[in-house]
Amino acid sequence: MRKALVIAPNWIGDALMAQPLFALIKARHPRLMIDALAPKWVAPVLARMPEISKVFPSDLAHGKLQLSARLMFAQQLKHEGYDVAYVLPNSLKSALIPFLAGIPLRIGYRGEARFGMLNIRHANPPRDNRPPMVEHYARLALKPGARLPESIPDPRLKVDPARMAATAERFGIAPGTRLIAFCPGAEFGPAKRWPAAHFAALAQMLRRSYPYAQMVTLGSAKDAEIADEIVQGAPFVRNLCGQTSLDDAVDLLALSEAAVCNDSGLMHVTAALNRPQVAVFGSSDPRHTPPLSQAASIMWLQLECSPCFKRECPLGHLRCLKEIEPEMVFVELRKLLHRP
Repeated sequence: MRKALVIAPNWIGDALMAQPLFALIKARHPRLMIDALAPKWVAPVLARMPEISKVFPSDLAHGKLQLSARLMFAQQLKHEGYDVAYVLPNSLKSALIPFLAGIPLRIGYRGEARFGMLNIRHANPPRDNRPPMVEHYARLALKPGARLPESIPDPRLKVDPARMAATAERFGIAPGTRLIAFCPGAEFGPAKRWPAAHFAALAQMLRRSYPYAQMVTLGSAKDAEIADEIVQGAPFVRNLCGQTSLDDAVDLLALSEAAVCNDSGLMHVTAALNRPQVAVFGSSDPRHTPPLSQAASIMWLQLECSPCFKRECPLGHLRCLKEIEPEMVFVELRKLLHRP
C-alpha cells in the first residue's frame, strides 16, 4: 500500500484517541502516506500528528447527509490514488466519501447498515462492555478479531517552540510566566462541567499560594458564559474562551505549567501534550475515555449513580461534580506543580 485516507471522528477528543491507530498503521507500513478528511473544528489537531501527511478540512455538518457536498469531496479525492480508507465514525454517511471515491479497501466498524460501503468490517463492541476508545480505534489496524499488541502508544501532538512563543506574545503572556489553564467547558452538556464556583474557589487558593501565576480560561465561545462566572468569583483570571483558535489553545496549553479540565477535547489535547493536569469526571467514565498521560491526575467520585452518560443530571443533584471540592483539586494540583 502507498496511500491511505482516514475519515476522522467529529470530536477533538475522539480524534486524539484515534492517533495510536495511525501510529500502529505506520509501524506496520512505514512507507505509507496517511491523509485525513476531518471537520474543520477537528483538523488542527490532525495537522499536529506526526503520522498525518495532509489534512482536508471539511464543512460537513454533524448529523446531516449533505450528499452533493460529499460527492464533491469524493470527486476531489478520486484522483489522490488512495489504496485504503479507514472510516472511524460509525455512521452510514461517513462511509459514503471513500465509497464514492472508489477507494479499493475500506475499513471500519459495522455501524449503521454499511454493508457494501465497507469491505472489511469489524464487529461493534457490546454497549455494556465497551473497551477504552483508544483500543476501539486501534483494532482497525488489525484483521477483524485479531489480538491487540500488549502496548499501544499514547496520543502525542507536535509543537513548534517558535509558534508557541509568538502565540504567547500575541496574548500578552511574558516569557517565563507561570501559566495555569482552566478548561471549564464540555461540549456534551452540564453533567460533564465542574461548577464555575468551584473553579473560582480553586483560583483563589492558587492565588494565595502562587501569587505570580497567571490563570486563564480556554475554550470555545460556547464556554465564555461559564468562564465569566469564574471571573466574577476570581477577577484576576483572564477569560480567553472564544478568543483563541484551537491552534492558539494548543500552544497555550503546551506553555502551561498545569491545567484543570473537564472531560473534554481540551483535556485530551493537554494529555497529548503531556502537560500536568487534573481531569475532573462527572457523568462520564475515565475507564473509557481517560486522559492518556502519566502527567494526568483523575478526579472521579464513582458514585452509585455514576457514570450515567447523561447530558444533564437525571437526579437533579449533580453530586458527582459538586462533591469534588475545590480543596481536593487544589491538593492534586499542588502535587503536579511540585513534581520534578
